[in-house]
Amino acid sequence: MHQRMLILDFGSQYTQLIARRLREHQVYCEILPFSTPWEEVKEHLPHIKGLIFSGSPASVRQANPPEPQEAWLNTRLPILGICYGAQWLAQHCGGKVEASKHREYGRSKVWVEQTIPLFNGFENPSQVWMSHADSIVDPGPEIEVIARTEDIPVAAYVHKENPWFGLQFHPEVYHSTQGSLLLKNFLFDICGCTGDWTPGAFIEETIAAIQEKVGEAEVAMALSGGVDSTVAATLIHRAIGSKLHCFFVDHGLLRLNEGDQVMEAYRELKLPVKRIDAKNLFFKELKGVSDPEEKRKIIGRLFIELFDKESSAIPGISFLGQGTIYPDVIESVSVNGPSVTIKSHHNVGGLPEQMKLKVLEPLRSLFKDEVRRMGQSLGIPAPFLQRHPFPGPGLAIRMLGAIDEKNVEALKQVDHIFIEGLKSAGLYDQIWQAGAIFLPVKSVGVMGDERSYEHVVALRAVSSTDGMTADWVDLPYEFLQHISNRIINQVPGVNRVVYDISSKPPATIEWE
Repeated sequence: MHQRMLILDFGSQYTQLIARRLREHQVYCEILPFSTPWEEVKEHLPHIKGLIFSGSPASVRQANPPEPQEAWLNTRLPILGICYGAQWLAQHCGGKVEASKHREYGRSKVWVEQTIPLFNGFENPSQVWMSHADSIVDPGPEIEVIARTEDIPVAAYVHKENPWFGLQFHPEVYHSTQGSLLLKNFLFDICGCTGDWTPGAFIEETIAAIQEKVGEAEVAMALSGGVDSTVAATLIHRAIGSKLHCFFVDHGLLRLNEGDQVMEAYRELKLPVKRIDAKNLFFKELKGVSDPEEKRKIIGRLFIELFDKESSAIPGISFLGQGTIYPDVIESVSVNGPSVTIKSHHNVGGLPEQMKLKVLEPLRSLFKDEVRRMGQSLGIPAPFLQRHPFPGPGLAIRMLGAIDEKNVEALKQVDHIFIEGLKSAGLYDQIWQAGAIFLPVKSVGVMGDERSYEHVVALRAVSSTDGMTADWVDLPYEFLQHISNRIINQVPGVNRVVYDISSKPPATIEWE
């Protein structure tokens, strides 16, 4: 078993980012709700190297603030408290936390006043990212102050007896310029990690685990053409060969020619995939449907029915393979513990319960960038791995308003011009996700000598690391002008193109 770090999540918007930063140093970590009992993980104690207490939107000053069980502190494992985690730990050790007289949000300078291993190699001062309304005003008798800013006296501290550290700033955020170094120091110099979480080790261990779990049974898997399901299927196929049965449901709402391209990629990977052409069925059921949630429900229901019919015809299937990744797992559990609904457009949500199959999820411990690295190690072609994320319901939720087959074909053409244009201009790989949206409005235009009254489409391109937050991409004006002209000249029924310059939050990446 690998060495591991545990992150207790108190609800911070940056918790996943902490995990990603630890994984970048090839150290395996897991995110757990702060309320997790120590009893649930203590069996792994020899492999648990340290703990991180995350930030939180809560305040340690409020009534019944979120706090971990005392048993977590009794382990004497190294602890790094970040923001709320630091405040809670300091208060627990006899310190005092009050509302900040100078609330800090954004970039700040921190001065390290005492050298300890945690700050090895740190510049002085160093730029960090602050986000807090409370401050530690009195560290108490058990804590020694290590760093400060211009506005707060306790920016970092160390416990005098235990390997417990607190940071008022967020080292996991990109704007903390030496945050990665600090986390590396904590992992290797404080916790004694060795960095044994590598793609090769993961693949070897996962294949062995799949073989042991599946035994002589058969596995059915629905593929979407996306990176996650493809990497998962490749791993399972490496493990059990012909006992894997894959199905690709083509609902007619993919990008232009994408169904053919996906099947060709699967043939190159030698994956056993059966294509189910169900375009007519999906368009018949979706005709005239405008509500985005209703679209998702119809697509999900038909998907399940088709997959169930095909897979049930194969004897011996006991497992359902899925491309679930770690953010899906985290999003399904609140910081307070109870499960919540996974987003409704998850490709095969509901299948395990409906089909009474055991679930096989070989990627459930990985983030998206790690999935791509595993795919690279498995020999999956780079162009396939670098494909932008695409929603399970496809263009159905990029067509605002009623589904119309003619307009879907127009949207495919618009999307194709945009995506291929990004690739030709060398911009595609710099973008997290891009696509076109068909709007349920028409506008006046002039084409030739005639007045037109035709549809409006929006183009969307965002940069991101994990899809949790995203910024719109500042595409060159010349590029946008060229793409707009091509769309209007080549796609019948479209006479206006707009570009979405909204970031997430407050907007979302998709429009529905």
